[in-house]
Amino acid sequence: MKKLVVVAIMALVGFSAMAQAKITFKSDTVDYGEIAKGSDGVRVFEFTNTGDAPLIISDVKSSCGCTVPKKPDGAIAPGASSTIEVKYDTNRVGPIRKTVTVYSNAVEAIKALKIKGEVKSDAKSMLEKTE
Repeated sequence: MKKLVVVAIMALVGFSAMAQAKITFKSDTVDYGEIAKGSDGVRVFEFTNTGDAPLIISDVKSSCGCTVPKKPDGAIAPGASSTIEVKYDTNRVGPIRKTVTVYSNAVEAIKALKIKGEVKSDAKSMLEKTE
């Protein structure tokens, strides 16, 4: 009986190792560039499940309270694409250098994504740079 249980457990472990989700991001960095204070701070990370099992994103966390990530609901089927939305507080003037960490059941269970850019204090300083 013990041998049967051991064989059953080994079969389950072997099966779960064969079918796995794999998360592939279009880009692991979002560059806001230079943006004006108070402008739209919403950006997205696009990804595809390139594995052969459903992808489940269990959590998405940011490195500070100025960045609010939003994970997709439900499982992402093999071959399907989705997005992780990130909203940065553009009322904070200065450089943007933040990390968004994605936790999932993918082969790479923890994935660090980056956002970067700079929030300028007024539109006039941004216009001077483009001239």
